[in-house]
Amino acid sequence: MCAPKGLTVTSTHTPDDSLQGRTLLISGGSRGIGEAIAVAAAARGANIALVAKTAEPHPKLPGTIHTAAAAITEAGGRALPIVGDVRDDASVAEAVTRTVEHFGGIDIVVNNASALDLTSAEKIDMKKYDLMQDINARGAFALTKAAIPHLRASENAHVLTLSPPIDLDPKWFSQIGTAYTISKFSMSMVTIGLAAELKADGIAVNSLWPRTTINTAAVRNILSEELVARSRKPSIMADAALSIITKPAWLATGQCFIDDDVLARDGVRDFEQHRVVPGDQELELDFWMNWN
Repeated sequence: MCAPKGLTVTSTHTPDDSLQGRTLLISGGSRGIGEAIAVAAAARGANIALVAKTAEPHPKLPGTIHTAAAAITEAGGRALPIVGDVRDDASVAEAVTRTVEHFGGIDIVVNNASALDLTSAEKIDMKKYDLMQDINARGAFALTKAAIPHLRASENAHVLTLSPPIDLDPKWFSQIGTAYTISKFSMSMVTIGLAAELKADGIAVNSLWPRTTINTAAVRNILSEELVARSRKPSIMADAALSIITKPAWLATGQCFIDDDVLARDGVRDFEQHRVVPGDQELELDFWMNWN
């Protein structure tokens, strides 16, 4: 279950480094963690279909679906950029159809698209509230739902959603904001529910979240330079994501994994390469990672 403790399963399985010929459908992969996962998977031979809204450069968020596709190709993968919106059912259906037509199927869905607003309940605009619920929880549900028939046909099907462990301690709602917390916990509830519904089909459905803040453009817009310097790079989330999706689907489902826990189970002990600034300064924990 997606809880704050017991986040990993014990296994001696060694990940298969190859994703040769397997197809990932990733939402919101034009930058940040989504792009990092896409490029890392491409380097292992994967086909990558990206569905995202950003076709033109954003003044505060560098990177577009086309620059991400170029990075995927450069890494050795095959890219299919799809300009679309996970809030729109027709757009989601088209993304799934185009992916299957182009690559012949879907093996892995990565629900990365997400909206972030930490405004308090009193001050948040309801349009922002609706945006977060529609992109975060509904978007993850809709994209996975549309891909289910094709995931059933895969030999090792995975759904990976970037959402945190669920902890209903009231402090998270007061510190982080009720609106955003509801939207992200709802994504993890999608993981729990779909894992139960799809277990008999051999489809693994899990969530992944970082222990520390991650240096992405979106995070840089809300954190100080000092806190960004105490963050990790998106590469740690990419490594953890690939560890999960290259393992057999029967190994774990309905789990909320933490990035460095996943890698530690694989025997990784040195995370220095993932620091924004090398050294021994204290890392900045992510929103939901300070359980004390």
